[in-house]
Amino acid sequence: MQPDTDLARLDACGHAELVRTGQATPRELVDAAIARIEAVNPTLNAVIHERFERARSEADGPLPEGPFRGVPFLLKDLDAHQAGEPHHGGLKVLAREGWTAPTDAHLTRRVVEAGLVVLGRTNTPELGTTISTEPESHGATHNPWDTAHSAGGSSGGSGAAVASLMVPAAHASDGGGSIRIPASENGLVGLKPTRARVSQGPGTGDSWAGATVHGTVTRTVRDTAALLDVLAGAEVGDPYPAPPLPGPLADEVGRDPGRLRIGVLDHPLLPGSPADPDARDAVDATATLLEQLGHMVEPGHPHAMEEEQFQDTFTVVVAASVAHDLDGWAAELGRELTPDDVEERNWMFSQLGHAVTAPQYLDAVAWQQSWTRRMASWWAGDRDRHGADLLVCPVLNGPPPPLGWITDPVEGLDRLTAIMQYTAQFNVTGQPAISLPLWWNEAGLPIGVQLVAAFGREDLLIRIASQLEAARPWADRLPAVHA
Repeated sequence: MQPDTDLARLDACGHAELVRTGQATPRELVDAAIARIEAVNPTLNAVIHERFERARSEADGPLPEGPFRGVPFLLKDLDAHQAGEPHHGGLKVLAREGWTAPTDAHLTRRVVEAGLVVLGRTNTPELGTTISTEPESHGATHNPWDTAHSAGGSSGGSGAAVASLMVPAAHASDGGGSIRIPASENGLVGLKPTRARVSQGPGTGDSWAGATVHGTVTRTVRDTAALLDVLAGAEVGDPYPAPPLPGPLADEVGRDPGRLRIGVLDHPLLPGSPADPDARDAVDATATLLEQLGHMVEPGHPHAMEEEQFQDTFTVVVAASVAHDLDGWAAELGRELTPDDVEERNWMFSQLGHAVTAPQYLDAVAWQQSWTRRMASWWAGDRDRHGADLLVCPVLNGPPPPLGWITDPVEGLDRLTAIMQYTAQFNVTGQPAISLPLWWNEAGLPIGVQLVAAFGREDLLIRIASQLEAARPWADRLPAVHA
């Protein structure tokens, strides 16, 4: 087997190739990844639940003959239940209770069937309702590029673990940016798939009115494509399916995307939020690169992104969902929850959610659905204009902020609104969007650039992402803290 320093730099497809060709055993890959986690995690606090001995036993056993047989993997500690394993979702009360999941999620079953070996679970903010991973239940996850900074959220633990080379890839999920934001802040690839591309069953049909979806964070485009191939697909009883893809996404890597029409947005659209210069520089440099690659690039964006009512409706849906989730956990635990059980932010959300009437909730969802049609028309075009293939914009309006900056009890909400200008819109529309690590600022912090395609077009995103990866490679660029 290769020395661990070389092994750590291989992506998940590279790990799988070692097993497939007999150059390494699953147990060797698992032992090496466990050693990396033990060396690096005390600095970053990315992995909060270990299952090392079970993983070793599974690696020694008859693993499924999936495409990632023997490859080490981590699950985010939110929704991706694994039978008999801790599941806290960042909640203080579940951490105190030592809650374990009774069953597997469909996603977890697909992970195992692909041959991946789960080494543990990664840190997440409570209920995934903010974009910095600093839960009171398990403490802050630190950014491996600068440990004084946030690793993003809500998949911050997964982002820090992959960026620091603990594992080649990890599960992530996204309800308002929670795959793309950790990818941006950790220098990774993060694809938010189309709505319903990955089943949320069996316990959930959809959540946040269809805004949430599962995926991964990785270091290469080919990993992102191949992992989504094994996670994607409807399960029996899902409320609706995503449109079928033309073929395996892995086959789209390296395929010519053609000459695309691309709109560029490099500044916030809501009043009172000036453009961060780092984010603007990242987008402008990417636009120049896309032009050099032969694409038709010009300023442009859906005008519906300027509608301020979006934020109000999104808040209504999230608040109602938090109230519903906490009521569900109260029923599961057999007692009423109190403010001592839940962080202040989510207790506030739950109180707001309980105050929302059923007609008010449905009004918010109806507005979002009408707004989604206005958004989609920019990609589809009409009689007066050709549609666009892609939108390029920032992931965040700025680099990774310092830890404590977003969670500040006085100024945190305003700061969150100012920096989170570009991601939640595409959770509500259900469109696929990808963050690519195409820029680092003068302080050496990564700045992700977001590309958004029409509904169902992950294939186009993988083509253009692999073209950009070839033109401006990033995988060899490593953070200060890494295995």
